[in-house]
Order: sequence, then C-alpha cells, then structure tokens
Amino acid sequence: MPRVTPIDPLEGPKLALAGRIVVMDEAFTVIPRGVVYVDKGSIVAVLDHAAPAPPGFESVPVLDTGGTLYPGLIELHNHLSYNALPLWDVPKRFTNRDRWSGTDEYRKLISGPMQVVGKSPDLLPAVVRYVECKSLFGGVTTSQGIQLFSNAGVRRFYRGIVRNVEQTDELELPEAATRVADIEARDAKLFLTRLLKQSCFLLHLSEGTDEAARRHFLALQISDHEWAISKQLAGIHSAALTREDFDLLAEKEGAMIWSPLSNLLLYGDTARIKAAKASGVRIGIGSDWSPSGSKNLLGELKVAHLVSQAQGGIFSDREIVRMATSEAALILQWEKVLGTLQAGKRADILIIEGKAGDPYAALLKAKETSIRLVMINGVARYGTPHLMQRLGAAGEGIRVGGLARTVYLKQATADPDVHAVSLGEARDRLKEAFQRLPQLARDLEQPPPTLPRLAARRHAGMPEPLVWSLALDELQETGVDLRPRLPLRGRRDFTGPKRLAARAAGPLSEVLKPLELDPLTVADDDTFLDRIGREKNLPAFIKSDLKKLY
Repeated sequence: MPRVTPIDPLEGPKLALAGRIVVMDEAFTVIPRGVVYVDKGSIVAVLDHAAPAPPGFESVPVLDTGGTLYPGLIELHNHLSYNALPLWDVPKRFTNRDRWSGTDEYRKLISGPMQVVGKSPDLLPAVVRYVECKSLFGGVTTSQGIQLFSNAGVRRFYRGIVRNVEQTDELELPEAATRVADIEARDAKLFLTRLLKQSCFLLHLSEGTDEAARRHFLALQISDHEWAISKQLAGIHSAALTREDFDLLAEKEGAMIWSPLSNLLLYGDTARIKAAKASGVRIGIGSDWSPSGSKNLLGELKVAHLVSQAQGGIFSDREIVRMATSEAALILQWEKVLGTLQAGKRADILIIEGKAGDPYAALLKAKETSIRLVMINGVARYGTPHLMQRLGAAGEGIRVGGLARTVYLKQATADPDVHAVSLGEARDRLKEAFQRLPQLARDLEQPPPTLPRLAARRHAGMPEPLVWSLALDELQETGVDLRPRLPLRGRRDFTGPKRLAARAAGPLSEVLKPLELDPLTVADDDTFLDRIGREKNLPAFIKSDLKKLY
C-alpha cells in the first residue's frame, strides 16, 4: 500500500493546451496543430485542433501555448545533492573511478564541501530546493532523489516538486532501487535475489574505460550459465563494456544509462554506444552531476547528439529524445503511466517555443530560455509568466538568461522543511555557506556543546535526538552502496571501488576554500562554456560544437 499521498494528488481543474504535439509513441506521431486535454492530473485526450472537444471539455477555453509539447523529461541518473557545486577542472585523464575519487583535488572541491554541507541541517532544505529547480529549468519532471541518513540508521527521502524514481508512494509508479545493502553488494547470488524483487534497479556499473572497470561487470557472473543480470538491471555508465558484454546484457534484457559528458570529462571516452545499439540494449540517459557533467538533462541531450554525430550518426534525434521519455519509462516499467502524451497518462509536459522544423532536432537544439512551460501531474511548475498566470500558478518570479520566468513551489504534500524555503532564499543561503566552507568545517570539527547532556540522556536510558545528514553513500559507510562490490577471483578479490578512507592529510577546515555556487542554468553562467573549452579530456568537437547548441 502507498505510505503517503503522491508527489501531487491527482486533482485540479480541466485544462486544454494547444500547440504542436510530439506524442513519443511507437509510431512517433506528431500532431502539427493539436490539443492536450487534462483533468485531475491526467491526460484525457490528445486530439487534432479541429476535432470536437471530449465530453466535459466543451466550455474549457483552449490555451494556445505558442510552442511544441513533449512528455516531461525523465532523468535516470543524477547525484542531485552535488548539483550546487561548480564544474570541476579535471586535472588529467583517468581510467576508472578509483583513480579520481581519492585525489586531493576531489576532496578539496567535491567530497569535502559536500561532507560539510551534508552535515549542516539548516542547509539541507536549501540544497533540495536549489538542485530540484536546477533540474526543472532543464525540462526534467522525474529524477533520482535526495536521501538522508540519521544517526539512528534511519533513511528517508526529501519530498520535493520533481518526481523521485526511488519514492513515488504510488502503486502505479513502482519505485526503482538505487542502493544495495552491503551484504548483497558483496555476494552475486544475494544480489540477484534482490534484483529479481525490484521493478527496476539503477546501479553504477563499470565506471571507467579500463579492464579494472570492466571487472565490475564480469563479477556479475555466478556460474557458466548464470549471471546477476535481469530485465530489472539498468547499469549506470557501463563505459567499459565490450560488444560481447552488451550482447549478454541484451540477452538478459538489462539496460544501460548513458552519461556522455561526465564520461568524457573524466575518462576522455564514453560507452561504446554503437555496440550497445547493435546489441539491442535499452538506453536511458542522465547528466550524472554538475562537478563533471551537464547542468541539466537538456544539456546532456545536446552532448549525446554531438557524440552520436561524431561517430557517424549512431542515433537519430528522435532516438535520443526517446532515451529521456518513452524509453526511460520502459526501463522503469512506468510505460503505462508516463513517457508519452497519450490518453490515460500523467500530465507531465514540457513545452518549448516554436512549432516549425523537425520537432526532435528542435528539442536537442533548444536553449534553456526556449522552455515555455514544465508541468508535473497536471500542475504548472515552471514557465513564462503569461502561461503560468493563465494556468493559475502564481508563484515566485525569477529571471533565466535575462527573461522573466515563474516557478510555482506550492505543494499540498510538501516536505515541511523544504516547503518553507523559496528558491531565492535557497540561493542566498547556499551562496553564503559556500563562501564560509572553512568556518563551517571548523564548526563541525568542534565537540558538540551538548555532549554532557547526551551523556546524561544515555545514562538515563533515553535515546539520542535524531540528527539527519545527506546520505553520501559513496563517501561514507551507511550500510548500503550505490554499486556492487562482488568477488571476481575469490572471496578477497572484490571489484567495487573503495570508499574514501579517513585521511591524515589534515582536517577539512585546513583543506577547503570558498567556492562559488553553481548557477542554475548555462544561460546564467558566463563561464560554463569557456570552462568546457578548457577541459583537458574533452574531444575537440565537444569544445567547439557544444557552444553552437547554446
């Protein structure tokens, strides 16, 4: 049974949105002049503009959006917590995750700041608000969530306005798993048992380009004919897999999640997408995180397009759009509810300006300022002031690339901590905190002033007060993992990357420096494309051609 009400209860007025409609069904239907009819958060009908309105909509005014309508973008991989951090100037080419996750630069610029922010309770709601809006402003309606971990071992997800694949609280949207218990992460048979109980398991796999990274995949073999792979498994990155590996993944009905910019920034190469396509592997897409990836999924689609073109046009534009819509829904087993604009589906809708030209190329080339509306479950969440006002979503006024936009953050089922924080407050709070990182680290390094009180509580048999922090499972032991750590050649030969060990290199207060908060969009970041141009590992075509798509 659902634990609580869903992200947005299925309620609300009847709406009729007109424009060019890109359905994203199997036939790749495009309606040049169509209307999407919405009631109580769901699509009732998708019809040609000349067709009669469906029953009950005869008196509902049709709102001309002036644009092209797509299903909301579904992002299948993102470490959202880190998306307040700026792009990392990757110092050299690495070959697998172990090579960069323990460097001094990584600690100074990524893991250290997140450990400080993650343990500062007053900053957690600001992080959630800021990074979910960052996704939203790129057309994302579904992503991975932000999980908290407590001193009592309890875990929970923050509830925001962007749908979270890991906690939907809806039977129609089965929840994807993204973490595996440590004991299952170290035993292939136990891992397979757990895998078969899920609808979808989004798990990091073979992060890198060398044989050490590939070993993570090979360790999924249980016996000559048995592998810990099933249709539930979606391997994130899978950059080291060969054609033979992809053939096996396809045979077992597994999928992969592609994050091309992050792979290129860190490793100078990305997954063998030509082999993956030839094998028939399902492919979703995700921008990974801001330190070594795109600011949002709209940007990642541009990189996917450029990589595909550089390799001879492996994917058509509509196949790339499919990775973030209907194909993503199939990987999650949500295809009956999301991924296309069809009657009976949820009203997750992305609208960009313009109705001319190829609609798939138009989305891949769209700028962030091209977005006119983003709707989740029939609720207008972000868009131009005109459309937001017409849809009854009077919210917080902001500017994106110098243009006026409105973001609507009111939510009946909101997390009480996040609900009280506006986007402007979140931005101000994080900006100030990032400038004070060394001091915040010093504060955390001091013994808590309540230590005597805690000792008295323990002596009296009273439980300690619950303290929450970000669940940075890749950095610290929390009892679960983001990736399997399976034995390949014996019980002591574990393949998974090691977590960061406690360092003797000095406390974080002596390592950290003030950082700039990463802007919400490329349109508001004067340095992003220049920094991309200076990245050591990126191929020349990304450095030159990505600018043209912005």
